[in-house]
Amino acid sequence: MDIEQGVILVTGCAGFIGSKISEMLLKRGDTVVGVDNMNDAYSPLLKEWRLAQIQKFPAFHFEKLDITHLESLRELFQQYKFDAVMNLAARAGVRASVENPWIYMETNIIGTLNFLELCKDFEVKKILIASTSSVYGKNEIPFREDAQTSCQLSPYAASKKGVECLAYTYHYLYGLDVSIPRFFTVYGPAGRPAMSIFKFIHRIAEGLPIPVYSDGTQERDFTYIDDIARGAIAALKPLGFEVINLGSDSPVKLNRVIQLIEESLGQKAQIEFLPSHPSDVYATWADVSKAGKLLDWHPSVSIEEGIQNTAAWYLENRDWAKECWDVQMGKAWMLS
Repeated sequence: MDIEQGVILVTGCAGFIGSKISEMLLKRGDTVVGVDNMNDAYSPLLKEWRLAQIQKFPAFHFEKLDITHLESLRELFQQYKFDAVMNLAARAGVRASVENPWIYMETNIIGTLNFLELCKDFEVKKILIASTSSVYGKNEIPFREDAQTSCQLSPYAASKKGVECLAYTYHYLYGLDVSIPRFFTVYGPAGRPAMSIFKFIHRIAEGLPIPVYSDGTQERDFTYIDDIARGAIAALKPLGFEVINLGSDSPVKLNRVIQLIEESLGQKAQIEFLPSHPSDVYATWADVSKAGKLLDWHPSVSIEEGIQNTAAWYLENRDWAKECWDVQMGKAWMLS
């Protein structure tokens, strides 16, 4: 039976993806217990804004906790009887992980291990664990779930591949029902400042130069946040153990993205071309046929509509939102 109107634990609830998933669950009638440690990996202003949007719902309960602290999480599981756990809390970002791999291993692997143990101990029906297209590395495109994924190009990707392996172990040993969506380059309103689309919108709007690594002809499978959230929620159904791509199935060149942002803002970009990074891949492209078959899910928001929505959100919230980008300017410039 699909999980509907249950009690669902969402970790990383103040994060970009976690907050949107929490909002959709609350709107359909679920009770959501949200966990986030509100760290300063990027501006807390953005996390506080997202959290405020979902705190308007009476069925939302927030707990400020760190997912690496097992005993604090155990107390939470004793307090609530969860129908499902959606572990979306993670340290994200390919280049930042090269600078500080330790925190990626601790948060992404130890944090996930804690939830696998607790779901086993408390007999939770379902656990969903977020993964990433980065695990594919330099595979042939389009990326399929059955591709070989043993050669990661960054500590971030390696940590997520480790999470996938751990999850299968718990499915095999203890029968946990696990869904692992691999997200492809998620973007949309209130996104992370270090991601290219959000950074470009801010810098073009404020008349600042934008960094473009390589020549801008590289392609990414940019996927709108609402499509990602719908797919993740659909993956709460019983599946046994499945890894499922969630992407747009329509890669776009970075130069085209910049053009669309220019059109949405009515401003021209000042581009500074920089050398490519060893952890970069030339193209990502999700084969989403498995998601269509198992989840009856298909992406619905075009890159044109998505960028227009994202730019409009930035302009509407510009007075405070630009501070999030200003705080991160040095870090975002160098690591994204």
